[in-house]
Amino acid sequence: MRNTDRYPVEGPNSLWHVYKTVPFWKVIKNFVVIQLARYSPFLGLKNWLYKNLLGMKVGDQTSFALMVMLDIMFPEKISVGRNTVIGYNTTILAHEYLIKEYRLGDVRIGSEVMIGANSTILPGVTIGDGAIVSAGTLVHKDVPAGAFVGGNPMRIIREDAREVLKE
Repeated sequence: MRNTDRYPVEGPNSLWHVYKTVPFWKVIKNFVVIQLARYSPFLGLKNWLYKNLLGMKVGDQTSFALMVMLDIMFPEKISVGRNTVIGYNTTILAHEYLIKEYRLGDVRIGSEVMIGANSTILPGVTIGDGAIVSAGTLVHKDVPAGAFVGGNPMRIIREDAREVLKE
C-alpha cells in the first residue's frame, strides 16, 4: 500500500479544485523550472535547479536523464539519494487527483538506485537503496532495498539486484 494522505472534495472532481490545493504561481514557476531542466544536458545544473528552486532533496552525483518529468504541483515531496540514475522520460508523481478526492504522498528514492527509461513512480512510494527498476515499470508500491523489479503491474523479479548486474 502506498503511503498517501487523502483529501476528500465536494462537488466537481478534485482536479477542478486544483488552485485551492496549490497556488497558481507556484505551478507556473515549477513548470518553467522543470521544463528547463528536462532539456538541459548539464546534470549539475539540473540538480541545482531541483534543490534550490523546487525544494527537492537530491544527493551528490545523482543523474536525472533527459526528459525526466517531475511532479509539477509538489516537487518538494520528492527526495533522491546519492549516486542514483533516473532514466530517460521517467515520471515521478507526488500527487494524484481523483474524482472524489486528491492524494499526496512523499516519494523517497534511495542511494545507488537505477530507474530505467519510461518508468512511472506513483505518490507515496519508497524505493530502497541499491534497487533496480526495469525500463517501462509502473512503480505502484514500495521497492525493497537491493531488489530488481519490473513490469506492469510491477513485481519483484529478483531479491538481489547485484545478480542482475553480473549478467
